Amino acid sequence: MREIQHPVVALVSDAIFPYHHGGKEIRYHELTRRLAGRAEVHIYTMHWWDGPRVRKDEAITLHAISPLLPLYTHNRRSFRQAIIFALACVRLLAARFDVLEADHMPYLQLLVLRFVATIKRKRFVVTWHEVWGQSYWRQYLGWAGFAAWFVEELAMRLPDHIIAASPHTAERLCAILGTRASITIAPNGIDLEAVRSSYPDHATTDLVVVSRLIAHKRIGMLLDAVALLHAEGMPVTCRVIGDGPEREELRNQARVRGVEWAVDFRHDVREQKEVYGLVKAAKVFVFPSAREGFGIAVLEALACGVPVVTTSAPDNLAQHLVARSPHGTICDSTASAIADAVKLLLADRGSPTGEDSVDDDSWLADYGWDAMTDRIIRALQI
Repeated sequence: MREIQHPVVALVSDAIFPYHHGGKEIRYHELTRRLAGRAEVHIYTMHWWDGPRVRKDEAITLHAISPLLPLYTHNRRSFRQAIIFALACVRLLAARFDVLEADHMPYLQLLVLRFVATIKRKRFVVTWHEVWGQSYWRQYLGWAGFAAWFVEELAMRLPDHIIAASPHTAERLCAILGTRASITIAPNGIDLEAVRSSYPDHATTDLVVVSRLIAHKRIGMLLDAVALLHAEGMPVTCRVIGDGPEREELRNQARVRGVEWAVDFRHDVREQKEVYGLVKAAKVFVFPSAREGFGIAVLEALACGVPVVTTSAPDNLAQHLVARSPHGTICDSTASAIADAVKLLLADRGSPTGEDSVDDDSWLADYGWDAMTDRIIRALQI
């Protein structure tokens, strides 16, 4: 019999699961597993693994197009890494593919990939997780933020099509590109079956957060809230799941604030099922992020039946997920406001938790990965 020829998808991202953890990494991991049955998937990234530059990972082929470089320098995205990875994307001129898909960060590679797609006359699609905007770039880089904003706005105009990771990101893109911009909304999803089949970890805690340990996630604000609660006679415990460049700074903050004994830092969690078990072992999920393009960790916490506290920071789009849940609380972006919200949730012993809570959040079924994969396949036109 003649072998069926599947379309070839080239996916470009500088960070991938399981070597690096975050919302976009989980998204690509889940999507590529499902795309593999309908397309030949090749991922082009940094050399995260030991061994040859090209390796097979189940039905996916991984290609290391650049050396492994630190993503962050002094708690900010590395400019050096962005340049080297962008230049390495020229290698895709020698690759065979039918459609080119890329993660929008860190922007510079999109200029090279636009060139590659044009030369090879292939469709160029970019997944956009969040729009930073001029004011945030100024806050992030000072006067250099003007140049960074110029690059971001230019990068928005390069793809043939954009996949927005949330309706609110799509709105921000349309505000810049116009209402006729070619955009598909395909939010991050969750593996509902994996969530349901996981059991609470035996080590319980009052509060939990799942996050990369970087500045805009504001994990330090959560530690301040824990210290405030302790000062008020509520010796709550807290679990921080994740890793990142602020690891030692946050551990030191816990020591200085006198809550080191109450904070369990878990930098070693790699499997999603373990994450779900640790989240289910908590009473409240706290997400103090100042900037979030979607908030997959929040979605997973709600699916685990754990009430969520997040902030009203303008760029924290996770608050729109929390607003949909009867078990979510949105507060001001301060440690005292978080502490007050946590006190109310911990005191409300009559509110449903676990499976009863999930039943109240039936809208979560709309975020299954299979439905999101179908949307993305239509956007890729494969």
